[in-house]
Amino acid sequence: MHDSRRSLVVCRSGRNWELRRLLLLFVPVLTMLIGCTSAMAQQTRMYFIAAVDVDWDYAPTGINQISGAAFGETENVFVHSGKERIGKVYQKAAYREFTDGAFTTLKPVDPRWEHLGIMGPVIRAEVGDTIQVVFKNMTGFPASMHPHGVLYAKSSEGTPYNDGTSGSDKADDAVPPDGTHTYIWLVPERAGPGPMDGSSLAWMYHSHTDEPKDTNTGLIGPLIITRKGSANPDGSPKDIDREFVTLFTVFDENASHYLEQNVERFTSKPRRVLKKRLEDEDFRESNLMHVVNGYVYGNLPGLTMKQGERVRWYLQAYGTEVDLHTPHWHGQTALIMGMRMDMVELLPGSMKTADMTPDVPGTWLYHCHVNDHIDAGMMALFTVTE
Repeated sequence: MHDSRRSLVVCRSGRNWELRRLLLLFVPVLTMLIGCTSAMAQQTRMYFIAAVDVDWDYAPTGINQISGAAFGETENVFVHSGKERIGKVYQKAAYREFTDGAFTTLKPVDPRWEHLGIMGPVIRAEVGDTIQVVFKNMTGFPASMHPHGVLYAKSSEGTPYNDGTSGSDKADDAVPPDGTHTYIWLVPERAGPGPMDGSSLAWMYHSHTDEPKDTNTGLIGPLIITRKGSANPDGSPKDIDREFVTLFTVFDENASHYLEQNVERFTSKPRRVLKKRLEDEDFRESNLMHVVNGYVYGNLPGLTMKQGERVRWYLQAYGTEVDLHTPHWHGQTALIMGMRMDMVELLPGSMKTADMTPDVPGTWLYHCHVNDHIDAGMMALFTVTE
């Protein structure tokens, strides 16, 4: 009995030791597997984006696409070029995506995203991801990239103000011409869709070095976040067939970094214009471009979808006190936070998401319902095919 008990005790002790050995081997392996699984599910999405100068045509077809007629007296307030008017082509800046950090080759734009117009490329992520943007400033003024919604350290905020930081934490605030900076933005759950949202939502990013001038010059773009587990490999939502981003804003070219260059290049009497620009209210009015994605009077291309597709619209507005916008779809309705609508209200800096299943084929009007904005050309067309 005694020996048996000793044997039993030894036997138990042996089993415990073997179990401990197995656990010592298994736990690190399990930890490694969990880490690998987490790494596979959460990824770093890399973008190479530059701020570049562009000659931007607000109405490239040269006609009012809404009426189908040549520009008349009302339209020519904004699009006519002359001795003391800039017209419809302005030097602007825009965010554009490149293939790599050499910033020599522009990344081709998918035809499905040609409607972005002046806006920068879509930056995507799934909740849990990290976004890394290598930014190069190829314009003639300091610029930055400031994101809404996501999580960032001070060195990736892209905004100069008296926040108590210094040194490397200030390098992101104003990237000089020909300079580069890498922004790192994290995407926690609080950056993704909430309980009343669909599978994805859109934030915006824009330059915040001299915010009014930077954005009026054109530096703004969309940032789309998809709920964890709801994204395709490219970050797009699995349950959506077609996505559109539309920015409603009044670009005030009087407040652009390039006003003087535009006067010099596109008017025949630049000295006279520059001398009296502050007193000439008609000149200042002519430089208020009421746009959807940088286009006026129905010149926005690419808003094409199929009947029955699951379509998601990301609507955004930016600007001043005049930028109260009411985007309205003709012929279709949409769900916005569970409510059925055909029009949505936007305040400056606001972002909303609308889901649509287009059911009536045809070409339809999409416009801001503010009367003054209609007259000034804040209108587009979208097409539903069978």
